[in-house]
Amino acid sequence: MGYKVYASDEDYLRGLKAADNVAIKSLYKLNYPMILNFVLNNSGDEDEAKDLYQEGFIAFYEQVGREGFVLTCKIKTYLYSICRRLWLKKLNGSARKMKKISDDDDYVDLGSDLAFLSENELKFELVGKAMDKLGEPCKSLITDFYIHDLNMNEISDKFGYTNSDNAKNQKYKCLQRLKKIFFIDYKESEEND
Repeated sequence: MGYKVYASDEDYLRGLKAADNVAIKSLYKLNYPMILNFVLNNSGDEDEAKDLYQEGFIAFYEQVGREGFVLTCKIKTYLYSICRRLWLKKLNGSARKMKKISDDDDYVDLGSDLAFLSENELKFELVGKAMDKLGEPCKSLITDFYIHDLNMNEISDKFGYTNSDNAKNQKYKCLQRLKKIFFIDYKESEEND
């Protein structure tokens, strides 16, 4: 199988809809510097930019997978708009206030997508709380695999498992526990609404 090239937004959208890891990773890396620059220029740091971009990219990826989703601007503009909105919300909820946000790029009004993004924000918050409840070593194992991109051999060495299959089994058990905690919390949040 040859290396796939993504030359246009349409190519990337097809790749995202097909859950092609090459498209996902390539698009992720391509647009991260824009968000890093935005956050650094607007009272944030690199760690906050990474968290913000991950949340925004996942929201975008989920939007692309929705039935009937039509992108009416460039992917770059849409991603920037999602991350900009998330960052403004975070700044408004913190002690860091700004007179005017510094925008270097175009952005679009997300209008009808706000309900979807608000739902995603709730889910991200609940995942974070579920991760905290999960405890160690599961929290670190899941973080190392999904966030730090460690492979099973590296995780096996780091956590002292006898082989990568044991590490994979432990990751599976940790994910099952995380899902259980998440869905209990999610159900409670829906009942409280």
